[in-house]
Amino acid sequence: MKRELGKVPERPFIKLDGVVNHFIEVAKNRMLLVCAVFSFAFVLAGLRLLDVSVIGGLGEPSVISESARATLKTGRADIVDRNGILLATSLSVPSLYADPSEVLDAEAAADALKTVLFNLDKKNILAKLKQKKRFVWLKRGLTPEQQLKINALGVPGFHFQEEDRRFYPQGRLGSHIIGFSGTDAVGLSGVEKQFDGILRDGSEPLSLSIDVRVQHILREEIQRQIESFEAIGGAGVLLDANSGEILGMISLPDFDPAFIKGASSQAKFNTATLGVYEMGSTFKIFNTALALDLGSATMTSGYDATKPIRIARHTINDYRPKKRWLSVPEIFMYSSNIGSAKMADEFGALAQKDFMKKLGFFNQLDVELPERGSPIFPAIWRRINTMTISYGHGIAVSPLHLASGVATIVNGGIRWPVTILKRHAGQQAVGKQVISSKTSLDMRRILRLVVENGTGKKASANGYLVGGKTGTAEKQAVQGGYAKKLRLSSFVGAFPIHDPKYVVLVMVDEPKGNRDSFGYATGGWVAAPAVKRIVSRSAPLLGVHPKNELSPKIRQILEININPGGGKKRLASF
Repeated sequence: MKRELGKVPERPFIKLDGVVNHFIEVAKNRMLLVCAVFSFAFVLAGLRLLDVSVIGGLGEPSVISESARATLKTGRADIVDRNGILLATSLSVPSLYADPSEVLDAEAAADALKTVLFNLDKKNILAKLKQKKRFVWLKRGLTPEQQLKINALGVPGFHFQEEDRRFYPQGRLGSHIIGFSGTDAVGLSGVEKQFDGILRDGSEPLSLSIDVRVQHILREEIQRQIESFEAIGGAGVLLDANSGEILGMISLPDFDPAFIKGASSQAKFNTATLGVYEMGSTFKIFNTALALDLGSATMTSGYDATKPIRIARHTINDYRPKKRWLSVPEIFMYSSNIGSAKMADEFGALAQKDFMKKLGFFNQLDVELPERGSPIFPAIWRRINTMTISYGHGIAVSPLHLASGVATIVNGGIRWPVTILKRHAGQQAVGKQVISSKTSLDMRRILRLVVENGTGKKASANGYLVGGKTGTAEKQAVQGGYAKKLRLSSFVGAFPIHDPKYVVLVMVDEPKGNRDSFGYATGGWVAAPAVKRIVSRSAPLLGVHPKNELSPKIRQILEININPGGGKKRLASF
């Protein structure tokens, strides 16, 4: 076979042109896809840049983090009193912030801002405006007028953010109960802190048990006594004896929640619930009730109060000794420490400890406030402790503990949990029977005796049948022992005592005698008159109508035989 010259042999199994074209087409498609993706990304970036620089620039820039934004948008619910009076509410207010990267001249911007907000620290503002940040707060909680003036300055980089801020229409009234919140509307004390979660999430107002009218009366009358007796402070409670609801509670000095930064630590301290004190002779209420309930004493029993008690290195005296045998009603009416100590010595430490525990005097109260004091009592309960605790020395409780305990004694013997929340229909709490109804009735008679003939005469409010007990306790000195001239003077009672509805307590811290009190600064002179005025003013508002105190029906309920000296004599050796 001859090969033709100049002719290349064919190879049919290789199609070079088709393969090359195929790969070129694939590469072209991929390049188009990549270009499309990049183009789309550039378009998105351009749109976002346009939104931020032009469209978004027409409004207010938002450079706050999501967590901060959640804090600002609290939607915090209102707080109201039992009658719907507004105690705390949230309003939207403007706050000023800056984007330092937009501020052209920090010095000029700070000077301009000082022409509107005079109290700002220029050095501090200047430091903020020079920070390498996109967001710094300059002033929170502006007034509309301040916002208008700052806006008119035309300073680049200044912006406004709407925030929810807390306002307290009643000012200082109830400040220790309501508490306050911070600049981010987070509850920091009182009800604001205790119910922070509910207030953040809720739209319905939180109804408290307090009555603004009663609150005002309490504050006014206790402040009057503080000024009259040059005292350093005071506290007051008005409690529903049959439900445990707190209708009024005051601690003085107090503070304005709107200006919390200027409040002293003493002003922010809730004396009524956080402070614990030896409450003096008011504790004879519990001592007498226990003796009667156990049967270790009766209304006709008598005890020898002719001379002081000397036990170990201690001596127990009476303030104004009668130097004779006293009956149980007389021991209470004359506030005899000697008689009370001998009554306690009969029922002993175990019974006393058990009773104090039932009254809740060993634990913090379950009231819905974060500021609650823990009682102080002996680790080892000796015989001398039993005697001194009978008249209120050696155990320390809060004023609210005391008011709650007295409510238990006078209301038929049932201990109701105290609450700062309004109890609605069908929300009755579960109470515990602590003493018998008979003992409770006997105690009401004795409490009335103190106001009619004893140390509490100045608490008598005509027509409202107040019954109660005075207390004067020496304060413990810092270095130990007691300060003779530093007293806590108090009065606690109930009204109307023949059918108790309310318990009222007034305590004045470190009062000094004056001309009107003939130099005395005891509970009968300092606290009792305030209770009289509080009852007279608040009773009509609470639906308690004045009664004829001499009516046969009321006299029969409160009838008591003082039985001077006592019938059945109680003997004890010391």
